[in-house]
Amino acid sequence: MKENLNIKTNIRRSMNLLLILAILSFFVAPVQAKPIQLAGEPIAQSELSILKLYARDTWRSFEAMTYPETGLPADSVSADGVRAGYTSPTNIGLYVWSTLAARDLQIIDPTEARLRIGRVLDMLETMERHTDSGMYYNWYDPATGAKLTIWPPSGDPVYPFLSSVDNGWLASALIMLTNTIPQLNGRAQAILDRMDFGCYYDPNARGPDFGAGLLRGGFWTAEDAPPWAQSPRGNYCGKGPDVVYTGHHYGTFNTEPRIASYIGIALGQLPPEHYFAGWRTFPPTCDWSWPEMAPQGETRTYLGIDVFEGHYTYRGMDIVPSWGGSMFEALMVPLLVPEEEWGSESWGINHPLYVQAQIEHGLEEAQYGYWGFSPSNNPAGGYREFGVDPLGMDPNGYTTDLERTSVDYGFADPSGTGYCPGREPQPLPEQYGQGVVTPHASFLALEFAPNAALENLANLRRDFESYSWGGFFDAVNVSNGDVSAYYLALDQGMIMASIDNALRNNRLQHYFTHGDIEEAVKPLLEMEEFTAGP
Repeated sequence: MKENLNIKTNIRRSMNLLLILAILSFFVAPVQAKPIQLAGEPIAQSELSILKLYARDTWRSFEAMTYPETGLPADSVSADGVRAGYTSPTNIGLYVWSTLAARDLQIIDPTEARLRIGRVLDMLETMERHTDSGMYYNWYDPATGAKLTIWPPSGDPVYPFLSSVDNGWLASALIMLTNTIPQLNGRAQAILDRMDFGCYYDPNARGPDFGAGLLRGGFWTAEDAPPWAQSPRGNYCGKGPDVVYTGHHYGTFNTEPRIASYIGIALGQLPPEHYFAGWRTFPPTCDWSWPEMAPQGETRTYLGIDVFEGHYTYRGMDIVPSWGGSMFEALMVPLLVPEEEWGSESWGINHPLYVQAQIEHGLEEAQYGYWGFSPSNNPAGGYREFGVDPLGMDPNGYTTDLERTSVDYGFADPSGTGYCPGREPQPLPEQYGQGVVTPHASFLALEFAPNAALENLANLRRDFESYSWGGFFDAVNVSNGDVSAYYLALDQGMIMASIDNALRNNRLQHYFTHGDIEEAVKPLLEMEEFTAGP
């Protein structure tokens, strides 16, 4: 289904123009880059060719996902080429990332990349969105660009929702375009200029005197709200009529919604103090004894905000947890933001430990022989959250097996008198069940444990029917060999970004952070010190 977008051009340029383009190439065109050394481990030359193969095949899945009528990607495509009948702002944003990556890696030429992304912008300029906030709805028909109100193919009603994290990932792609393709950057900027992340910001989420607030998960318009929504009505940005907000905020900061926080801060729509409002862990008190385990840590103050710098301890490692213990919660954002460099005393310590914990769980604790746990398709059917239970604050836990084997270390009373009421530790599991591994989790680890990630991927490819024309299938049951024979735009987009960063000296990070993002966000990350450590 690949479209013939390779339009050849042959334009004469003067020597002066060539000199100008060479100076500007950092921002507007792919450049040759030497393989880089990651986490102190060089990637072997033989492995570089394997990564290029993975990228070429992964890109083929995006070609198959793309609807020729609109140029929009489907949410997924099956092994036999059947595309899903729905897509999201996240899928669209990651398709744009992946098109830039395919250009950088010379899988497609710059003209094809520009034409593909131009078609996406054509649709974004005409697709229905919330007028007052400038935000896009969560589901669209990729064949037409129409907002979905009926779910295909079930026919169930859809209540169009405006998600803060979905719009964050779409906005990330628009920001990248403003720094890469001159012919399109004005159009991308115009769409971005209408998006106001302040419409999600509840300044009183942690109380009127705390000093900073949190983002809501999103909102419905009054007309689109489901009948069961018992949510607050209001309008944080003061534009248009009141909306119906979700009942929850994004309060755990080591999760993927922080991309929306970074963008909102950089655009001046959220105060810088917001960065410190999210919980690193909840407090170590019996009033907060419902999360996964009792944290350790200390309180530090940044920009007048008191932050409990808490951590969980897992297999001797002190780690700031995510919500569910999954890889993409912790490591999707660093695909675009060099958190480990800007936050050398925070994320720079935590990210490698998070990867090491996932590896140890898969290979040593659960003894699956493989690792890499993150929300993905379930080989048994459907979609499910997978993660390492002790790396998340969710007491119900994302788990790594189909049997939902979890742990409960209890919650120690901070007074030292035993455990909080009802939070005594439970016996550890004697064994784990059918483990489910998703390849995109290994690609997310490339920045922090490249050799371990490449070895794990090679083993998955060797031992299971996990690889085909579009790269790695979405998930593998490593206990019985069942495979989910689908390619998901979200997960394939993370794979393309990971490979492009590994082979092209973090090009996608440069595209995203150049300018306002680095200026606004880097100082915040530089000042924080986690209590994480080996």
